[in-house]
Amino acid sequence: MSEVRIAAEPRTEFGKGASRRTRRAGKVPAVLYGHGTDPQHISLPGHELMLALKTPNVLLTIEGLGSGSELALPKDVQRDPIKGFLEHVDLLLVKRGEKVTVDIPLNLTGEVAVGGQVQQELVQLSIEAEATHIPEAIDVDIAGLAVGDQLLAKDVQLPRGAALATDEDAMVLQIADAAAAAAAMEESTETEGAAEAEAEVEGVSDAEPAAE
Repeated sequence: MSEVRIAAEPRTEFGKGASRRTRRAGKVPAVLYGHGTDPQHISLPGHELMLALKTPNVLLTIEGLGSGSELALPKDVQRDPIKGFLEHVDLLLVKRGEKVTVDIPLNLTGEVAVGGQVQQELVQLSIEAEATHIPEAIDVDIAGLAVGDQLLAKDVQLPRGAALATDEDAMVLQIADAAAAAAAMEESTETEGAAEAEAEVEGVSDAEPAAE
């Protein structure tokens, strides 16, 4: 997994105004918590943090703290809904060798069966793994799956040392008949179109007549 060192500064001002000033200075307000310790309010360099967070479940070595350096995982990342810049980050303290539960994205590999279509129900799995050995993604090979086959969470091969935290019977994907899926989609579209047309007609008929 990826491990990134990043320098923190203590944060003594709070509130929306203080957070805006922190962001204008190119930094991101953050809170570091866990292991029964009091939350530490810090700020982190915005550009470095943004690059680090491009890696799912990146392990951060937070430096510049009064207690020395600490390991942490991003737990909650808040972004501006329009511009996408980082607004605030919650970080969870972890230790080497400690087990943590994280969501890992699934990466499909292999060719789908001829005449088949992948219908994916889960795009990530929750697993328990050592904090310093969290995989960036889990490969799921669909080669060899026939039309009609299903793949459950318990069927996914996990990295060594990882344990499944998702319901083992949860469906990850199934291989549907492509022609049947296309026909069902077309029928659904036609039904929706007919319903919308009917609603428009009813709306016109229910409208009050114009005054003479």
